[in-house]
Amino acid sequence: MRFFGRILLLIFGLFLAVPTGLLVLLIGVSVEPAAQDLLATLGLAGLDAVYSEIWRGGTPDVVAADLIVGAWAVSTTILLLPPALVAVVGEAIGARSFVWYGFGCGALTAALPWLVRGSGPLPASHPALGAEARLTALLFLAGAASGLTYWLVAGRSAARKTPSAV
Repeated sequence: MRFFGRILLLIFGLFLAVPTGLLVLLIGVSVEPAAQDLLATLGLAGLDAVYSEIWRGGTPDVVAADLIVGAWAVSTTILLLPPALVAVVGEAIGARSFVWYGFGCGALTAALPWLVRGSGPLPASHPALGAEARLTALLFLAGAASGLTYWLVAGRSAARKTPSAV
């Protein structure tokens, strides 16, 4: 019975952690110029793809649907995967530390773009290095907020056993 209770608590914790990470990410994007530039560039690339498809006489609905599915996949990967992975591992090992959930989820979220990156690291004098560091910090904060939210809901009681009746 405890197993099913922990599963429900895990789901409820993730249900609250994901919107918290999204809120922190949206606040960060609203104040960080590098994130705004990234979103503007991605938006223009999406419009260019739709207009190119229209110009070729194709159906822009397919391109727009691909863009929406791609945005959903990226947001799910950034917002759901790290807290879910940290929560499942934390439940398996019985971790109750806020450091595990907060730092672990923040570090994993911040590392995702670096893990899926196609090219090697930028040279030390590259002008985009500062913007990448700020975006990485923003992703870390969003992940840490979602991890700490999960910890508040479910992580604090991960290793506790129910008291036996005397």
